[in-house]
Amino acid sequence: MMRPETEAELAEMIRAADGPLAIRGGGTRSIGHPVTGTVLQTGGLSGITLYEPGALTVVAQAGTPLAELEAALAAEGQRLPFEPVDMRGLLGGEGSSTLGGMVAANASGPRRIQAGACRDYLLGVRLVDGAGTVIKNGGRVMKNVTGYDLVKLLAGSWGTLGVLTEVSLKVLPRPEAAACILIDGLDDASAVAALAAALGSPFDVTGAAHVPVGLDGAPVTMVRIEGFAESVGYRAGRLADLVRAFGTVRIERDPEQLAKGWTWVRDVAPMHGTGGDVWKLSVKPSDAPGLVARAGAERVLYDWGGGLVWLETAPGTDLRARLGGFSGHATLVRASGETRARLGVFQPEPTPVAQLTRGIKARFDPRGILNPGRMTGKTGAAA
Repeated sequence: MMRPETEAELAEMIRAADGPLAIRGGGTRSIGHPVTGTVLQTGGLSGITLYEPGALTVVAQAGTPLAELEAALAAEGQRLPFEPVDMRGLLGGEGSSTLGGMVAANASGPRRIQAGACRDYLLGVRLVDGAGTVIKNGGRVMKNVTGYDLVKLLAGSWGTLGVLTEVSLKVLPRPEAAACILIDGLDDASAVAALAAALGSPFDVTGAAHVPVGLDGAPVTMVRIEGFAESVGYRAGRLADLVRAFGTVRIERDPEQLAKGWTWVRDVAPMHGTGGDVWKLSVKPSDAPGLVARAGAERVLYDWGGGLVWLETAPGTDLRARLGGFSGHATLVRASGETRARLGVFQPEPTPVAQLTRGIKARFDPRGILNPGRMTGKTGAAA
């Protein structure tokens, strides 16, 4: 295993590599096809290098534990707005998530409907490409007008284009208060209609979810709002009135219970420790109930604020074939190596997009050594 302590050392290791490299941060997001190669672990590139609370910006090295960054932000009453998902419970992993791993996965949670995704808060990145060249893109301002927008391109690239060394992020203040409107007993179609009504309202919803089987075994639909205490109180009452036509409504205001409930949604807790395959489905709201009915899933979680449906199916199920053609995409998040190899992890790209993807990969990793095959299952310079 290689574990560089500086960016220069990392660049030299990549230049000298004579075979594939398996890029690893904290090892908590083992999504994608297994990569065979020498492990290159980024944990030595750690530490917050600049934090300006007044400017709402933070710069840290890519191997910095995410928990360390979040603690520093919390001490100043701030947070990462996009609520990054913690995959350890779902994937059975251990260790500590890193800043670089979060960016490489574009890890975002239920708040993305209101705040946006991880990529929307990236101000700048430093990375080493597959040729061992150090590249800087962006900065500590949102404007970026030169060349490739690597700030966006690197988010969700899963370490296949370059190894991140430093990340600059915009952060936001933590809200003063929050509330959650809970609707009991809805079927999936009614829940989607209720969530659509809430999300279409002017009350600035920051989370919307539905589970057919909640902690007490009954269906529950959840809508979250956040902000100044007086505003939250007013909006919670108005939103409760809006959705009361769909079912029995409760309002939860206890901060501890709110944090627990939305962490449960964010981290897909209903599927922790279970034995099935887990799929992440991104579809139009109106299509979701029909697709879920066709899926024959054992467990379902609508993270509607995040625009996702999480499904657990029997091991080896080809969900894409079962659903047939649909507008959206299905990602196989958890399954055996054999199932991932047979079905593919990520939704197949249309031919023109796949050609563009291969061209970008060849530009940044001409030797095809950075996480080869992680996203495609194929190895080589264009994998």
